[in-house]
Amino acid sequence: MTPSGITAWVAACCALVGGCAAAAPTVAAPPTAVAPPTAASSAAATTRWVPSPGASWQWQLTGPIDTTVDADVFDIDGVESSAETVAALHRAGRRVVCYVDAGAAEEFRPDRGAFPGDVLGDSGGFDGERLLDVRRLDVLAPIMEARFDVCRDKGFDGIEADLADGYTRDSGFPLTADDQLTYNRMLADLAHERGLSIGLKNDLDQVADLVDHFDFAVNEQCFEYGECAKLAPFVRAGKAVFSAEYELDTADFCPEARRLGFSSIRKRTSLDAWREAC
Repeated sequence: MTPSGITAWVAACCALVGGCAAAAPTVAAPPTAVAPPTAASSAAATTRWVPSPGASWQWQLTGPIDTTVDADVFDIDGVESSAETVAALHRAGRRVVCYVDAGAAEEFRPDRGAFPGDVLGDSGGFDGERLLDVRRLDVLAPIMEARFDVCRDKGFDGIEADLADGYTRDSGFPLTADDQLTYNRMLADLAHERGLSIGLKNDLDQVADLVDHFDFAVNEQCFEYGECAKLAPFVRAGKAVFSAEYELDTADFCPEARRLGFSSIRKRTSLDAWREAC
């Protein structure tokens, strides 16, 4: 989801369900270019970027990207953001994550016509979207490959694969936990083949099964709903947890975020440039 759909989506998620300082770890300088996949992709996988716990982050999916925000990592939309924006962030010493909706077909995306009707389910409460039948790897893998290629070609360092928990939603398909695990592992493989890192978005009940396949985690509102302990395996593995809260004040979650080693911020549901960081 992006500019035309993200605000409604985040608001729907929320319906369902600063002044803190922390030392930021050193972040390696981003690459000046990202090479296309080659026969040596397995070697690239051993050198891909993996953000460390505590790295600061910015999550902006609407409006012109404010590249002046003081954050180690920027998570921005892969379609709406240009290669020039990614390059500008790299020049400023930032790493850049490519937001991709991996679990739904959004009517406002340029590749909407690539999804055949038999893989499109119910909206799941998200306006302008149809959740996907993630059992259909034969259909969805090429589409996700093309989306990840866009991220790679624009120079992104990693991917946020959104809606990676469709089996927990009213998709209209009889999806199982095993179906989701298979699909999510496929997404991780596709990213790694392109030299990109990939973050697990939410999907808290499958963290133990997926932490070895994903390079970081992205989460919404785990402090508000008392779910953050489920993400601890990422920190124990030396991988960042990027978390965002919408309703809580920073004073209500930053002390615990620092204790857990999370990279936590407060955002508006519009996911514009505004943020309060711990």
